[in-house]
Amino acid sequence: MPRNRILALSLAVLAWTAPASAQEIEVPYWASIRASEVNMRVGPAEDYRIAWVYRRQQLPLKVLRVKDGWRLVQDPDGAKGWILSRFLTRERTAYVIGKEPAEMRAAADSGAKVNWRLSPGIVGLLGDCEEGWCEFTLGQRKGFVRQDRLWGAGEP
Repeated sequence: MPRNRILALSLAVLAWTAPASAQEIEVPYWASIRASEVNMRVGPAEDYRIAWVYRRQQLPLKVLRVKDGWRLVQDPDGAKGWILSRFLTRERTAYVIGKEPAEMRAAADSGAKVNWRLSPGIVGLLGDCEEGWCEFTLGQRKGFVRQDRLWGAGEP
């Protein structure tokens, strides 16, 4: 086989087996803010106007679309806009929702001891969720919170 043909065949095989590009990331998925300050823009480029400025590291966001290093996201209040992907992480976090404090229990059971009451809007690290309960960590505090009280838990 001629050398050029072998090279072309090798390149074709490499291209076919190469990892998927960012454009092929399956959406939706959960992400969280990595930086201490992030701009949400109305379009996927820095020349679009800023819609929101987030100063909430670890805030969970739902990624709805991927485009050229940008992510169309939705925040817990329903606001949508574009954020540069480098300001996001796949670290799972959750946001306490509802009008009343959420109970953080010692075990994943409604009869377990209540260790803390978490105000709506609190953000913490999300662990595994099973049977309607999620492991939740807030600083040194660890426990279980009902999944229906956490935005960012479950399927996006």
